Amino acid sequence: MKSLLDRTGRAQHWLAAALSIWLIATSPLISMRRIVPQSPTFWDYAHIGLGIALAVIAVTYFVTSLLDGGWRRHFPWVAGNLSEVGSDLKAVARLKIPSSGGAGLFSLIQGLLLVLLLATAATGLGWLIAEGSRAALVWREWHMIAANVFAWLLVVHVIASALHLLEFLRD
Repeated sequence: MKSLLDRTGRAQHWLAAALSIWLIATSPLISMRRIVPQSPTFWDYAHIGLGIALAVIAVTYFVTSLLDGGWRRHFPWVAGNLSEVGSDLKAVARLKIPSSGGAGLFSLIQGLLLVLLLATAATGLGWLIAEGSRAALVWREWHMIAANVFAWLLVVHVIASALHLLEFLRD
């Protein structure tokens, strides 16, 4: 079962990454505001379709990440365990690469990224469902905020992954 979860989780991770990067990179090209335009472009259709697909992947990836004790690793504060995060922050203060794995800083970043992915997906779906109403502009604003925070944390995640790879290559 663990092997199946690992394979499923990896596939969900890479699908979520690819779709997220596509949606972030092409978001300036969409022309939606309160409603889907009368003549939607390819970019509008792609953003809606791939956004819905990513929302489904986000939910399933989140659930997969919680299984087999993953919630303790990605959300250590839920278990009342911030000692590894504290140790990793001390290492960063000494300009050392934090340890990988466990319930440390890198895992905390992954957990926060998952929550922000869910928030971005939920606000995007809210925007789509509220299309044409005044509430759509509010959902759009929340979606843009969630997407921007998600994008910046994604950059942090990529840097952390690169540091983890660097640590692995040094050993």
